[in-house]
Amino acid sequence: MNHRLHSLLFDVTGMFVIMIVLFLISTSQPLGQILSVHIPNSMQQLNTIFLSLLIEALPFVLIGVLIAGFIQIFITEEMIRRWIPANRYLAVLMSCVIGGLFPACECGIVPIMRRLVSKGVPIHAAVGFMLTGPLINPIVILSTYMAFGNDLKMAGLRMGAGFVAALVISLIISYFYKSNQLIDGNHVHAHSHTDRKKPFSHKLGEMMNHSIDEFFDMGKYLFIGAFVAAFVQTYVAASSLFIFGDGFIGSTVVMMGLAYFLSLCSEADAFIGASFSHIFPSASVLAFLVYGPMIDLKNTFMLLGVFKTKFVMVLLIFITLVVFLSTYIVSLLGW
Repeated sequence: MNHRLHSLLFDVTGMFVIMIVLFLISTSQPLGQILSVHIPNSMQQLNTIFLSLLIEALPFVLIGVLIAGFIQIFITEEMIRRWIPANRYLAVLMSCVIGGLFPACECGIVPIMRRLVSKGVPIHAAVGFMLTGPLINPIVILSTYMAFGNDLKMAGLRMGAGFVAALVISLIISYFYKSNQLIDGNHVHAHSHTDRKKPFSHKLGEMMNHSIDEFFDMGKYLFIGAFVAAFVQTYVAASSLFIFGDGFIGSTVVMMGLAYFLSLCSEADAFIGASFSHIFPSASVLAFLVYGPMIDLKNTFMLLGVFKTKFVMVLLIFITLVVFLSTYIVSLLGW
């Protein structure tokens, strides 16, 4: 009971602080004019980037928590066990295919992944779903096709390299981790037989309650991640990343670093990536397009709020290494 009360107070306090900060940031310019205080341009830029990241991500988080609430109330553990193959290779393949057909942003995919894992989906299958969902769904591929002048090459490379990388990463995770890696307290208890007999309207109400709880829980980490990403974009000069050089290794490190810290929505990042196509090799731009949807700064904070820190860090390392190697192979093949 004390733990639940502490958690409730933490959530309420956290969201209260978030609302105050949002209010102060959004009214900083009018407030500065009233008080005759000059607001630095960098602060205004921080404000703009921060709010744009939140506005960009919130609709997808809302969709994600609604789906997570639906899974919690209407999808039973027995259904999960019937749908997920026992064989790890088939489970990974199926999860990557389903993720590729599922239009979700990297922010909205985290609460869905959390709920699936808590329902009994193996962690390696959930990782496959998380990696392909924001990366190769139809909306992302279409936007990539349009961003690169209606050219199928980059869209095809993004879909192919991303899918293979997701398969490899998920299989590696399957050998390293057997348990669900959720933080203590994130486990969800199974529904009883009595729960299943509840009327649809009651279940719908419970679904909304779970979705609201999920939103407030995920909202804290989205807020922190978006603010840090906005701070980096405002105060860290992009030119400072070019210390690594302009060869394949240097340019790929730069592009993957930009993908991580810019924390762009996967439905729009192709247009940013296309703007670098005349500066960097195609393989480096491909690394930008594959790496960002799989893992970025705000997504990392959200994952840290759900899964154990060691697991998130290991996942981050594997994603980085596999994406780098896969794009290096693409460059060797001259694609």
